[in-house]
Amino acid sequence: MIGKKLFEEVSAKLSETIANSPAKDVEKNVKAMLGSAFNRMDLVTREEFDIQQQVLIKTRTKLAELEARLAKLEGEQPLQQVETAEVPEQTE
Repeated sequence: MIGKKLFEEVSAKLSETIANSPAKDVEKNVKAMLGSAFNRMDLVTREEFDIQQQVLIKTRTKLAELEARLAKLEGEQPLQQVETAEVPEQTE
């Protein structure tokens, strides 16, 4: 118990000291500078990324369905083509 209380007191004192020190100002300035740099880099947010990921998943699913459908139709098609595409032999 005493160790936990001591740890909390030291932690609170350190937080207070850092909050009132120039290190806090440096931290704020660095965060602002990084935020500005990230905005200029034209990055997407996590939310935008997740939305695009879901769109991609749906698109891939639809593509797989269409490919399977096409393969099935192509499997039926050669039989029809053979019947209609037979060319009579030429005699010389």
